[in-house]
Amino acid sequence: MFKITLKIDGMMCGMCESHINDTIRKSFAVKKVSSSHGKGKTEFITDTAIDEEQLRKAIAETGYTLVDIQTEPYEKKGFSLFGKKGNE
Repeated sequence: MFKITLKIDGMMCGMCESHINDTIRKSFAVKKVSSSHGKGKTEFITDTAIDEEQLRKAIAETGYTLVDIQTEPYEKKGFSLFGKKGNE
C-alpha cells in the first residue's frame, strides 16, 4: 500500500476539498482520500502505485495546481487490546 501526499494550490474552501476528493476517487482506485484547503494538501491511500502524469492531468483538469507529489509506503496499523506482541 502507498500513502500519497499532494501539495495543491488553489483550494479555498470545503467545496474545493470535495472537488479534489471526488476527482481522486473517480480517477484512481483509492482506499481513503482527505483534503485540507488550510494546509493546501491532499492525502490518499492506495494499493498500487499511481502514474504521476495521469495524476497531474486529473488535478489540472479541475483548475487547481498540483505543486508536489510525495509517495511513501503505507502499512495499515492494527488494533490490539493487548498491546504489542511479546508483552502479553
